[in-house]
Amino acid sequence: MEHITLLLAIVVVTALVFDFTNGFHDTANAMATTISTGALKPKTAVAMSAVLNLVGAFLSVEVAKTISGGIINEQGIRTEVIFAALVGAILWNLLTWLVGLPSSSSHALFGGLIGAAVMSAGWSAVNGSTIITKVLIPAVAAPIVAGLAAMAATRLTYMIGSRTEAKHTAKGYRAGQIASAGLVSLAHGTNDAQKTMGVITLALVTGGVLVPGSNPPMWVVVSAGVAIALGTYLGGWRIIRTMGKGLTDLQPQQGFAAQTSAATVILASSNLGFSLSTTQSCSGAVMGAGLGRKGGVVRWSTATRMFVAWGLTLPAAGLVAAGAEFLTKQGPWGIAAVAVLLVAGSGVIWSLSRRKPVDHHNVTDDDLDGEAEPAGVVTTAIAAVTPPPIGTLGTLTDDLKTTIPSPAPTDPTAPTAPATV
Repeated sequence: MEHITLLLAIVVVTALVFDFTNGFHDTANAMATTISTGALKPKTAVAMSAVLNLVGAFLSVEVAKTISGGIINEQGIRTEVIFAALVGAILWNLLTWLVGLPSSSSHALFGGLIGAAVMSAGWSAVNGSTIITKVLIPAVAAPIVAGLAAMAATRLTYMIGSRTEAKHTAKGYRAGQIASAGLVSLAHGTNDAQKTMGVITLALVTGGVLVPGSNPPMWVVVSAGVAIALGTYLGGWRIIRTMGKGLTDLQPQQGFAAQTSAATVILASSNLGFSLSTTQSCSGAVMGAGLGRKGGVVRWSTATRMFVAWGLTLPAAGLVAAGAEFLTKQGPWGIAAVAVLLVAGSGVIWSLSRRKPVDHHNVTDDDLDGEAEPAGVVTTAIAAVTPPPIGTLGTLTDDLKTTIPSPAPTDPTAPTAPATV
């Protein structure tokens, strides 16, 4: 560490700041369903998630090696490129957090790296095959696989428990949700904390501190794990609200199925070295669980906004990073300008978030902004043809009896009006 320059130290600190935003941006992946179904209290849930994220950071370095030596070519890349990439990723993370959209922190980082590298050295600086096989294909496949798995698991869960009263299974599903949420948190630390490890390792390689192909040093592993754990503990309440309440209304059975399916996909990808988006995996699992329950629906208006954010993440973060890299190429004043813009942009976003704060006190409120989230055309159509639950027909009949008045009695002594032809 004695060879680390001031610029390299700034890049390391900025990478840890990104890791911190990654933590609170992605807390919803593990804990949104657990909080929304009441299995855990909000603060307890995020504290548990933070600890397991820290543990998960020490389980593997396969994803870190993919980022440090696979996404972009290390030769000829300056340390300033890494700084510019992190600026683009951080600003996109904060912007999507402000509007409560669960976009991918991973893709924000990849977009930043690609945009900054292309601005610095052209398209030859990017390893296109690695991006396709380990970033783009998993990005499309992960939510589909997790969604289908969660849908199947939800239907199987309801089928198995159809002969048992809900009150008898509630405790078991609560325990299952807590265990599966812990597994997702562990998987998130294993996958996402490594991305920051890989970026710091890449910065150390470009700065001449490490040789290409090196594994992350232990101090990098520890600092990345601590940063993501601290961010997780703060809780990204805005995104937790969207994941837990905005996409669909989950019951404990669905929450258990969604979290177990997502954790399985994330852990499998980590062992294979795929830098998977945990956000997309968990979101796909939540939607699959919503569709897996009979009568369950997904709020496609919210899902559509989320899909748009997924599609914009790579190019948007890349454009911001490319602009930041253009400034850093101008010399020390450009680097200082980028740092000032990062701090100023973060401050503005934070100030805007204080206008309608969301925290652990109101994250599960059904009507936070004064009006409910519109259900959307698809959801409304499905709800219109869904039969009422058993036991409500009598109530509906009673309502009809009380709201439709019977004909007024007639007086038999009153004269009858003559019929007209």
